[in-house]
Amino acid sequence: MTAKYDPKEIESKWQRYWDEHKTFRVTEDPFRPKYYCLEMFPYPSGRIHMGHVRNYAMGDVVARYKTMRGHNVLHPMGWDAFGLPAENAAIDKGVPPAIWTHDNIAYMRDQLKKMGLSYDWDREITTCDPAYYKWNQWFFLKMYERGLACRRRSSVNWCVSCATILANEQVIDGQCWRCSSTVEQKELEQWFFKITDYAEELLTGCDKLTGWPERVLAMQRNWIGKSAGVEVDFPLADSDGSIRIFTTRPDTLYGATFMSLAPEHPFVESLITGTGTETEVRSFIERIRRQDRIIRTAADVEKEGVFTGRYAINPLTKENIPVWVANFVLMEYGTGAIMAVPAHDQRDFEFAKKYNLPMRVVIQNSKGTLSLETMPEAHIEEGRLVSSGQFSGLDSKIAIEKISEYIELQGIGKKTIYYKIRDWGISRQRYWGTPIPVVYCEKCGTVPVPESDLPVVLPRDVAFTGKGGSPLLQVREFIEVCCPSCGGTARRETDTMDTFVDSSWYFLRYSSPKTDNLPFDKQAVSYWMNVDQYIGGIEHAVLHLLYARFFTKVLRDLGLIDVDEPFKNLLTQGMVIKDGAKMSKSKGNVVDPDYLIGIYGADTARLFALFAAPPEKDLDWSDRGVEGAFRFLSRVYRKVAELSPYLNPELNPEAADIDLYKIKLLDEIGEAFPSDLKALRKAVHQTIKKVTEDIEVFHFNTAISFIMELVNNIYLIPVDGRTQDRSFLYVMREALDAVILLLSPFAPHISEEMWEMLGQKSSVTEVPWPIYCTEIAQEEERLIVIQINGKIRSKVTVPAGTPEEEIRKRALSDERIKGLIGDKIPKKVFVVQDKLVNIVI
Repeated sequence: MTAKYDPKEIESKWQRYWDEHKTFRVTEDPFRPKYYCLEMFPYPSGRIHMGHVRNYAMGDVVARYKTMRGHNVLHPMGWDAFGLPAENAAIDKGVPPAIWTHDNIAYMRDQLKKMGLSYDWDREITTCDPAYYKWNQWFFLKMYERGLACRRRSSVNWCVSCATILANEQVIDGQCWRCSSTVEQKELEQWFFKITDYAEELLTGCDKLTGWPERVLAMQRNWIGKSAGVEVDFPLADSDGSIRIFTTRPDTLYGATFMSLAPEHPFVESLITGTGTETEVRSFIERIRRQDRIIRTAADVEKEGVFTGRYAINPLTKENIPVWVANFVLMEYGTGAIMAVPAHDQRDFEFAKKYNLPMRVVIQNSKGTLSLETMPEAHIEEGRLVSSGQFSGLDSKIAIEKISEYIELQGIGKKTIYYKIRDWGISRQRYWGTPIPVVYCEKCGTVPVPESDLPVVLPRDVAFTGKGGSPLLQVREFIEVCCPSCGGTARRETDTMDTFVDSSWYFLRYSSPKTDNLPFDKQAVSYWMNVDQYIGGIEHAVLHLLYARFFTKVLRDLGLIDVDEPFKNLLTQGMVIKDGAKMSKSKGNVVDPDYLIGIYGADTARLFALFAAPPEKDLDWSDRGVEGAFRFLSRVYRKVAELSPYLNPELNPEAADIDLYKIKLLDEIGEAFPSDLKALRKAVHQTIKKVTEDIEVFHFNTAISFIMELVNNIYLIPVDGRTQDRSFLYVMREALDAVILLLSPFAPHISEEMWEMLGQKSSVTEVPWPIYCTEIAQEEERLIVIQINGKIRSKVTVPAGTPEEEIRKRALSDERIKGLIGDKIPKKVFVVQDKLVNIVI
């Protein structure tokens, strides 16, 4: 038997075996506990990268481990196949999006199979398949019926040169990423999903997601952004009408010395008419509206504004206060207008300092020392009200409630709750996406496409020029239709859906991907859902994960599913770093998985990706680390090859009764092992325990480390002259079995091969996870006597072999010893390992 590890031959052999035997095919089984393990499916860009390798290797460890623990594991894979890159390829290379996408899928599928991932490929889904996106359209119709899908005007990023809408990430420094033309804001009719109807449930649901990282939950809570406060009307000083603001701090109303409106506020134009400020204000608005909204509201960005020439009346102080337009106010939050309290809001403070606007302290600190002359920044904490009329002297918390009640009593406002989250705009002026199933009829208005006419299929014969907006606008056969209601002439909607719609329910489709009369089979969904473990990048913390939660709740209310949340547990893995930066083509620091697998094999790639860092941390690429992983696998393989002639029953008939001999050894002569074999058995059972515990909490790197340590212990056992010793054969067989089974979720190909080398007929995937014996795994303990100046004062128990420094710490931290020593400083501490500690004072 060759001792040379040949990953290429071994991996192709076992990939064929798994494929031919449908090893990972799964069906519902009510007699086994189910486990649904899912990694976020990829966009078929053409090649997998090391981030994919790491992500999918993590999921595969979990899936294989749970299978060996007796679970019925669903572990599917598919393709998030719609998106802008396919259109760019059509423009740049003349390749139709469908062909480009399916060619990429074929290549990437082959790459994933070469990684040895335990996917049930019979459940593969592709979101650009009409059989899939038909149900996107069906969900749209159901939501439209319930008022959850609506159409209204909305501001978008518009490139005049390309005549198309751009996503926020496609606007770079106010310019189009493709042609560098200036990007404008434009009002267009857009379709929305009313996620705001579920804002409160999405927020409170975060409290139930105990298996999610707190960082992700904090990001979702912040994105939803619930704020309880009051709306207050500020009358205009010189005309009818008022400006309504929203504030969470009504206790600061007496400190409002000016107002700020969002540049997008619809009231601005009428406000400035006839003031003489029109040109200046319009120029400012035009400039600010080209800026990224997230950037312009950042804390470190300079606060800018322009005076409208108009004044409003503070309803509590009755003072006239100037009305400004400011870059840091957004129309999307609250009412798009704020009362500015510069003494108690940092943005207002900076703005007031810049434009020399008045400030007034109305919240005093506990020491009563706040004054405008000495304030280096705004005082934003709560405190005691001053200069606040009848409310002066009240604590902020009490004043918030009292002033809110007063506002309602005076009829100048009301208590209300605002959410920062906005409705989900799903309209995209692009080709490669799900067509929105709506037509527009001059007689009937907006008419949904009948369910019987679904799917509305994308036309394939389309010209891509990169100009003039969506290519669908040029396809008359697609646009010109008959109205489903009256039969008259109608125009089909040419917008397609945001690709996040595709990924908001794909996890449900995996439960029954062949179902054709419904999006999924409810009984199958009831068996498999929730997803027990979801794995993906932190970059999806808000949009994808929030939209998936929203969709799940909508489908529950439609009666299609019974679960409230899609993902029970979430693991967000770190990035792969090389040369100090995230791997990317633009930085030239990409490592090609194909090259890596071609040289070292998939098992090495998997092992390195899992061993080099904890899952949630960034992985710093190391060529030496990859070589080390390969050397380790080669070392394990050599040891199995060395001993297989003695342990494989086909090569050594006496090995056939090792299992029977195990029982005899355990029952009759378990204590008669030589000391080195006894120590190895302890190491075996301790390793099984540690690896099991570490996989359960996704400490894959330390689990691998324990396996490596066990292999080192195996190599310490001399082989010469012992191959006929039954005790030796049994212990070695137990040790190698454990190594192979523990290693199999991490490096499945080589594990299958070594399992076969030992004479096993079944696949390692069919073997139960090894179980450790608590009695054998238990650490031997030593009773340590603690002396002070030679007299016994206390005792502690520690594991045998505990290092001297640890014993010294344990002795000095003993409560009885601490009480006897008091403030005295020990002159010396003598340690006799495994026996005693003498403290000299």
